[in-house]
Amino acid sequence: MTPNRRRVLQFATLAALPALGSAREATAQAQTYPSKPVRFVVGFPAGGPNDILGRIVAQWLAQKLGQPFHVENKGGRAGNIATEEVVRSAPDGYTILLCGPANAISGSLYPNLPFNFLRDIVPVAGVTREALVMVVHPSVPARTVPEFLAYAKANASKIKMASTGNGSSPHVTGELFKQMAGLSLDVVHYGGGGPALKAMIAGEAQVMFEPMSASIKPVRSGQLRALAVTTADRSTALPDVPAVAETIPGYEASAVTGIGVPKGTPDAIVETLNKAIQAAFADPAMKAKFAETGGAPLPGTPTDFARLMAAETEKWGKVIKTAGIKAK
Repeated sequence: MTPNRRRVLQFATLAALPALGSAREATAQAQTYPSKPVRFVVGFPAGGPNDILGRIVAQWLAQKLGQPFHVENKGGRAGNIATEEVVRSAPDGYTILLCGPANAISGSLYPNLPFNFLRDIVPVAGVTREALVMVVHPSVPARTVPEFLAYAKANASKIKMASTGNGSSPHVTGELFKQMAGLSLDVVHYGGGGPALKAMIAGEAQVMFEPMSASIKPVRSGQLRALAVTTADRSTALPDVPAVAETIPGYEASAVTGIGVPKGTPDAIVETLNKAIQAAFADPAMKAKFAETGGAPLPGTPTDFARLMAAETEKWGKVIKTAGIKAK
């Protein structure tokens, strides 16, 4: 071997040492994970459906992995404050994010975000898929989706669609319905699910698409009438209520939730978290808790959840573009 060749090999070996050291460090870190409390960041206020689901998951992970998972509510900007904080956190598994519909919507609604969710967050596992319910005020003379379509096309000026906020999941779900049904309805935005439901019950708005967890109580009490659920299939929570797709083939909308971590988090840590979530789906008590939130379990690998979030992002991007929705 020539002296020059020997020096090149020596230099290459020395250059590789830091990478080898980093790999060994990451492996050792993953083998002991978690060895301290974990931050579980939720991008919405305490007490809401995202917070409730996040706390259920955090409690399970703490029980399963032997360290506290502390829920931190970082509300604001449709969950983007929380997402940015997680993106900027160390990729060591000690800061995780509750991902949801807002993440799939925000990429199109807020084109100048300082992060890209699909690029900067590693999907770990899906948690639940929650149906939204198409509800109408009892004054609306329609008990089925076909009857509503006929009434709405003849009386569009009499119908207002309630939204929980510009670009929210109920908003874009309703816009998808309008686009596929060929309807033109005025949308009234309210400051969240509570005010929107209150307006619906008062008759200020006539139709709304609201997550199952929030809508099922007024439906069961008779304050609102459920015409359909938005998932491809009927929901076990409202088995007698048909799916929108039974009238409008191909229609599907749902609130997909899961957890993610910053890009660069070791694969072994991602796998540890995923396995813990999968175990929850086999636990009867956890299955019951998920059912109480209105969601169906969403099992699968990190790759499965990554594909799903990419598909949701593409889907809602098209709806936002077609409807001309702009961030406010």
